[in-house]
Amino acid sequence: MIIKQLFLVTALFLIASCSSAQQYSSKNKKAIKLFEMGKSEPSNTIDERTHTPNFRGGLVYLNQAIEKDPSFWEAHMVAGEFCETLGDYRAAIDHYKKALAINPQRNTTGSSYFFLANLEQAVGDYDNAIRNIDFFQQFRNANPELIKKSHEIRANCVFAKESMLAPIQFNPMNIGPGINTAQPEYFPTITVDGKTILFTRRIKDGRVRGEIAEQEDFFVSQLGTNNIWGTAVAMPSNINTINNEGAPTLAPDGRSLIFVACPDMATGKNYGENRQGYGSCDLFFTKKLGSRWSNPKNLSANINSYNWETQPSLSSDGKTMYFIRGIKSRGQTNNSDIYVARKRADGNWGTAERLPDHINTPNKEESVLIHPDGKTLYFASKGHVGMGGTDLFVSRMDANGNWGKPQNLGYPINTKYDENSLMVSPDGEIAFFASDREGGYGGLDIYYFEMPEHLRPTKTLYFEGLVYDIKTRKPVPGKFQLVDLETGKEVIYSEADKITGEFMVTLPTDRKYALNVSYPGYAFFSQNFDMKNPDNLEAIHMDVPMVPLSDNGTESILLANVFFDLDKSILRKESYVELNKLVSFLNENENIHIEIGGHTDSRGDAQHNTTLSNNRAKAVFDFAINKGISKDRLSYKGYGSTKSVNSDDEISKLGSKAEKEKAHQENRRTEYKIVKK
Repeated sequence: MIIKQLFLVTALFLIASCSSAQQYSSKNKKAIKLFEMGKSEPSNTIDERTHTPNFRGGLVYLNQAIEKDPSFWEAHMVAGEFCETLGDYRAAIDHYKKALAINPQRNTTGSSYFFLANLEQAVGDYDNAIRNIDFFQQFRNANPELIKKSHEIRANCVFAKESMLAPIQFNPMNIGPGINTAQPEYFPTITVDGKTILFTRRIKDGRVRGEIAEQEDFFVSQLGTNNIWGTAVAMPSNINTINNEGAPTLAPDGRSLIFVACPDMATGKNYGENRQGYGSCDLFFTKKLGSRWSNPKNLSANINSYNWETQPSLSSDGKTMYFIRGIKSRGQTNNSDIYVARKRADGNWGTAERLPDHINTPNKEESVLIHPDGKTLYFASKGHVGMGGTDLFVSRMDANGNWGKPQNLGYPINTKYDENSLMVSPDGEIAFFASDREGGYGGLDIYYFEMPEHLRPTKTLYFEGLVYDIKTRKPVPGKFQLVDLETGKEVIYSEADKITGEFMVTLPTDRKYALNVSYPGYAFFSQNFDMKNPDNLEAIHMDVPMVPLSDNGTESILLANVFFDLDKSILRKESYVELNKLVSFLNENENIHIEIGGHTDSRGDAQHNTTLSNNRAKAVFDFAINKGISKDRLSYKGYGSTKSVNSDDEISKLGSKAEKEKAHQENRRTEYKIVKK
């Protein structure tokens, strides 16, 4: 990316110095007159197409001056500045080279070589950029700020050259006409099952001062048959307004949405109906209940500020959010950094904190994404060493919760142009991004590509189903808690839909999990997921039956995360997560009495199995007693193999040894049932 923001004043300084000196390298009066007309044109007139100072018109006069006198040094320099301002970098390079060839002695500080190298980097001419940077750094009286920037340019050029010599596999494909149109589409976000994508589209229906203007709205597309995305439809009118809505992040289950909304472009105050802001673009939250989205609410002053907040990314447990804050200075947003906020126990967001300096740089960071695995962070940056523009990077969290050094995704994912708006699928195999490359449907389109294996996050699957009352079959809005059995730490917290009881919970691989589902008035449900070796598993569908507390002994409730070593009755450490949950349940429901039941499979001596199962049930009984539960509320019994889930006859009919062993394992279990309330 060309370094223009900091050094654009050089053009105005050069113009002023030329006009005051009146000692030009040219003696051609017509050339001098045209030159003076050209350099003053931007301050005298406005470009009708862009409504900015008329550099384009000034360039016409400057080129005419150069036609009159091709060796007119000042005309080449100012023309180069104008071309740079207009984004015509190759023309600017041509003018700078000609000026240096005409009179290299005029460049006493070497700054022209710096600006030339900066432009050469922008167009991908890395060899010449390195050559001119090296020459510039030899000037003793060079601008110290430019010297500092020159080291960054050189590092980027060296990196770009090396990356292009070892390109990674990259074959982007347009996502298709169901999503992409002649309008720009960007900032995609996707549900954990990969079947719903929500994105931003810039449309022409906003009104500013009575005139039609462009603004941003959300659209949603569903994955249809043959993996083709269906025609996207707009979000409802309580979400989309005539103002800007953009940069969305969906919760993994697709039922919570955080997005950025900006005030009315004419007044700078109205954020939309019933929306209040804090002075710039703010982050808002909405939740889907059944089929309807709630009216968005501001995420509070702990997140939003006078500055510009945008591009949120919500973690899979819904407890952590990363976002971009643009820092305003003198009314302009000159820098942006990645911030993180965490949800407090009361459900509100805590004060946002800036990520450390090895992630954030003095330049812009944007387009942050926390993957559903919770430990892989993708983002775009202009400040880290890269190809020269805004590059995409990945950082990984270590076991202590610290972010590692960012890794550039490499060429040709990153190029000399600006890359951002990256979204990586839950399984890590596919990535999505926005690009205006040739062959699209017009403007920015959303593309996808296969993510190189070394850049992938931890594969994340999902667990979906329906929570319901086992007696009435009515939906129950259960609360889900997914705990890492090895660390005892909560990994995911989620809720079933309050109306339908449907749920979708992420399951990052490489861990063993205890799942607990609870809701007032019901016994808690538990399940175990060993995701260390998920094989070819993509998803788990399982409905969750909830036993009401009014039940008296008719339903047994599995303690799926109570573990014993082979033929032993000593509780393994991984069992404590589940047993502490059982203790909490009993403390919250003091009038409940339960019987703890132990069960074995049918293999081995029947009397031994009965004794073993009884001792295992007693181990759970003793744990609860030691945690303060009255023994008057507890009883235990070993049933051996007399109440098997799978009969020997059923097991014998199973095909593989693995299937049979799984069936035996289901028979070896610990349960409880409510015997009195």
